[in-house]
Amino acid sequence: MQELKPKLEELNRLILRGLDCLDVPRLKKRIGELEEITSAPEFWSNQRHAKEIGQELKHLQVLVKDWEDSKRDVDELSAMLPTIHPEDDPKAAEEFRGMVAELGHRFERLNRESFFSSKYDKNNVIILIHAGTGGKDAQDWAQMLMRMYVRYAERRGYGVEILDESYGEEVGMKSATILISGIYAYGYLKGEKGVHRLVRLSPFNAKNSRETSFSLVEVMPEVPEAIDITIKSEELQLDAFRAGGKGGQNVNKVSSAVRLTHLPTGIVVTCQSERSQIQNREQAMTILQSKLAQLQDEKKLEEMKELKGKRVEMSWGNQIRSYVLHPYTMVKDHRTDYETSQTAKVLDGDLDGFIEAEIEWAARSKQ
Repeated sequence: MQELKPKLEELNRLILRGLDCLDVPRLKKRIGELEEITSAPEFWSNQRHAKEIGQELKHLQVLVKDWEDSKRDVDELSAMLPTIHPEDDPKAAEEFRGMVAELGHRFERLNRESFFSSKYDKNNVIILIHAGTGGKDAQDWAQMLMRMYVRYAERRGYGVEILDESYGEEVGMKSATILISGIYAYGYLKGEKGVHRLVRLSPFNAKNSRETSFSLVEVMPEVPEAIDITIKSEELQLDAFRAGGKGGQNVNKVSSAVRLTHLPTGIVVTCQSERSQIQNREQAMTILQSKLAQLQDEKKLEEMKELKGKRVEMSWGNQIRSYVLHPYTMVKDHRTDYETSQTAKVLDGDLDGFIEAEIEWAARSKQ
């Protein structure tokens, strides 16, 4: 077991460096300040502010706990190492190796999260999916993508809320908006934006021919209160309509669904997840603020006209990732070159390999 000693020593060195870089005493002081704020009687009087403070508090608590737990575990494993003798207890030795490997994977995750430098990386994420070229196949593909991201979120223990769904006439969906809630949700999923291409035998034509479909995925952080974003009432067009699909007693009876159009940029946001028009309008405003905050953060707000002219087409040649189900099985990311033949697992939300490759690729691109 002595071959594990250098690995444990290296992990201990890296974890200590990480704790030092984080300045844990400073973070704990901030946690105490936030806990005091949340305990105030008037804390929940401003829902948006409360949500923002609560998210920061949870982020810092988990961050500190993950690093301190890792330090405790590496100390315990280092102390146990001399007592492990494979020749006497092979099962115990194998379990010990597994614990060291798990600690290594945990450190890799924590180290990966250190690449997250955007001020929005720790935020919840809003994902918009649009069916592109391919008719019924593309609409079915859009629905498959939505399920893939929902399953990914569930695997990570994130919360999921479907804010809007626009179904196709016969199958699938034309578009969907989902909110995924959890620490670093945006940091992990921001690299998913772009055109996703599917190649398969179509279940929607008599010849069962090979078809190629495209869907566009937009990704933005949820910004509960964008202080630097001002939206004037005269810049908004509000349309109310009857919600469709499954829902409560108001569905298809009253105009509870909301469509907001931001006239200066042409951005359109819809929401029909709530039962009341007021709640849907508030949710739509949050999404709109998030879109505008993201554009402003990237210093692109003033270039909106040019951006609209350069809009990425959902068609051949523009894809970031291809999912091939026939004549062979493969999912390949065209930016990182990461690929796998396990297409069923990927479509069931096993995106870790692709997302890890995206994060490292993005980090190298900034150098």
